[in-house]
Amino acid sequence: MTWFDGFESRSFEVNGASIQARFSRVALGDAPRPALLLIHGFPQSHVMWHRVAQRLAQHYFLVMPDLRGYGDSSKTPGLPDHSNYSKRNMAHDMVAVMSALGVDRFFLCGHDRGARVAHRLALDHAARVIKLCVIDVAPTLDMYEGRGMTEPYMAFAQAYYHWFHMLQPAPLPEIMMGANHLETAKAYLHAKLGGWGSSGLGYIEPEALAEYERCFCNAEALHTACEDYRASARIDLEHDRESRAHGLKVACDMLVLSGERGVVHRLFNPMALWQEQCSGIVAGHTLQAGHFIPEEQPQAVAQALLEFFALPELDRV
Repeated sequence: MTWFDGFESRSFEVNGASIQARFSRVALGDAPRPALLLIHGFPQSHVMWHRVAQRLAQHYFLVMPDLRGYGDSSKTPGLPDHSNYSKRNMAHDMVAVMSALGVDRFFLCGHDRGARVAHRLALDHAARVIKLCVIDVAPTLDMYEGRGMTEPYMAFAQAYYHWFHMLQPAPLPEIMMGANHLETAKAYLHAKLGGWGSSGLGYIEPEALAEYERCFCNAEALHTACEDYRASARIDLEHDRESRAHGLKVACDMLVLSGERGVVHRLFNPMALWQEQCSGIVAGHTLQAGHFIPEEQPQAVAQALLEFFALPELDRV
């Protein structure tokens, strides 16, 4: 199995940031394919899509960026209001990359933090998104406010303690996560990748794990990951409340995928919460996985995307 064979990778200078992205290699004479933007989450990079991308490469022009603050994209310090790591600004990054690649409209799928960026992208740039898939998230505002929970809020705070730890002022969270100690950072990373119902690291390809360690286990990356969460607890909630006050909802159809062993499925009703935030048709189901569904169940995720985006059935591999 060749690592990302058939893909190109380069940096895009957009929106005041350097965004690294991997995308389908297009040869002269290739028939055009619909574009699909895949956005990763915490604490990973675009390489989390490797197994899914192998199964979808023949059907789509795939674009897999590293969010600002992650992977090999810019890791500039957060602003006082954390606005440079707001989901609105990250969504702007993603749209700018697609424009630089000459793509006007596209399918969109995000996992974890990437799903939160995708949600904001679908609100702010509705004309660009054909259909949207979010994986193992409920709306950020609803999760922070504990709406529709099936257990007491303490269960959420305990399972997702990092939401509340990482938003604390710098540099204390960064130091506690290992900003000054590589082995501590690696232990933190492994604990996160093996948690939230995912039962260890066996589902991760060795090449992917090495990339996560390389890109995450340093002071700059730990800071920018914290800035992502600081933005989510402050400026992102302001944007979400403003959107709801104006009645703004996702206009396109949505697919909601959740892990049966994950925290979101156990504590929330993501389908119901997303239906409230979408004026299109919302479909979805759970998969036998923890939180990191695209790597735990790549075949099932690829098949679900093909069916939702109404392309031919995936050849079994």
